[in-house]
Amino acid sequence: MVAAKKTKKTHESINNRLALVMKSGKFTLGYKTVLKTIRSSKAKLVIIANNCPPIRKSEIEYYAMLAKVGVHHYNGNNVDLGTACGKYYRVCCLSIIDPGDSDIIKSLPSDQ
Repeated sequence: MVAAKKTKKTHESINNRLALVMKSGKFTLGYKTVLKTIRSSKAKLVIIANNCPPIRKSEIEYYAMLAKVGVHHYNGNNVDLGTACGKYYRVCCLSIIDPGDSDIIKSLPSDQ
């Protein structure tokens, strides 16, 4: 029961940090643009929804590993990730180019 509370707290803090990035930072949404930012080494952090197709997930992880970019697996599906970004559509993956006022890059452990 305590573990569930802890994950909910971290989930909310990630959502708050994402909202701050959406307001004050630079980001790209979507698979193709995420791959472009990783290839051009502009991405600082990549966030992937948990229901992203496995082939896409592995390709993003591979490019991120080559570019030494942190990858965070979001603890919700693409509808939840889109809502956390303040969008009315589904977001499978997003890359953060400039976090702005948010400390999301320091706070999330990068899975490298």
